Amino acid sequence: MSLIAEAPNFLQVYSDGSVKRFDPEIVQASLESSNGYKSKDVIIDSSKPITGRIFLPEFPTSSKKLPLLVYFHGGGFCIGSTTWLGYHNFLGDFSVRSQSIILSVDYRLAPEHRLPIAYEDCYTSLEWLSDQVYSESLFQDANITRVFLSGDSAGGNIAHHVAMKAIQNDECPLKIKGLMLIHPYFGSEKRTKKEMDDESVGDVVMNDMFWRLSIPEGLNRDYFGCNVEKMDLSTSVWSKFPAIEVYVAGEDFLKERGVMYVEFLKKKGVKEVEIVEAKEESHVFHVYYPKSNATRVLQTQMSRFIEKY
Repeated sequence: MSLIAEAPNFLQVYSDGSVKRFDPEIVQASLESSNGYKSKDVIIDSSKPITGRIFLPEFPTSSKKLPLLVYFHGGGFCIGSTTWLGYHNFLGDFSVRSQSIILSVDYRLAPEHRLPIAYEDCYTSLEWLSDQVYSESLFQDANITRVFLSGDSAGGNIAHHVAMKAIQNDECPLKIKGLMLIHPYFGSEKRTKKEMDDESVGDVVMNDMFWRLSIPEGLNRDYFGCNVEKMDLSTSVWSKFPAIEVYVAGEDFLKERGVMYVEFLKKKGVKEVEIVEAKEESHVFHVYYPKSNATRVLQTQMSRFIEKY
């Protein structure tokens, strides 16, 4: 048995197909208020399994129903969890700042569960949510007509594909008001200028590894899940795309991919699409530094987007 893929301190994949993951610090959910919010772990589908964590502000500042945000964590489709301390702190604080109820989803991970499993699991979370808003006590103050999708890195990729699935499914139980993609993780066989720079070699190697582990076997980075320009969709489908705000980081070598994604959406006729840059920040800074000033700025920007819709 030999090691065939590794993300140091996070993931090891062996030749016999076994996988070892090493989580950073994690935190338990609690219905006891912490920093102004409550949290609770839920089972979305025990047969797969798909789980989630709900966050909500303890003291809403308005008597109005609160918007619902469904969040998908990043990690190259292979690592990550809503239980990680960075995600817990970011989303708990954001539920207070944005005055929203958040469902953070733990979908099944690659390479054991390759794409499109993550897309299917996360779409399932919407179906589950539509059933639970009337029975789960933490959703009693939720406004089911104001549902938003968000995620970072691979989670931003997932949010895009879940939205597309919802658009194409007339039976989708929830209408998506808007998307907020943080440092979205897309790619293609063709390299960007940044990806060909010598200084990006390490990042490119790691990204290629994650794509290799998550894309269906036998396919390459022009798989539609990686390269959204390969999605064969009609103009009528694109015309239904919800309002979207894409956040990029100036020091993130994936910034080009985020810019290209926005340009692609505009070419497809998506009217409400904006890009916001944190010029001096790096990839998923909000997860590594959830209490930083840059993270607070990001939360404010996202809150303003929600308020618009």
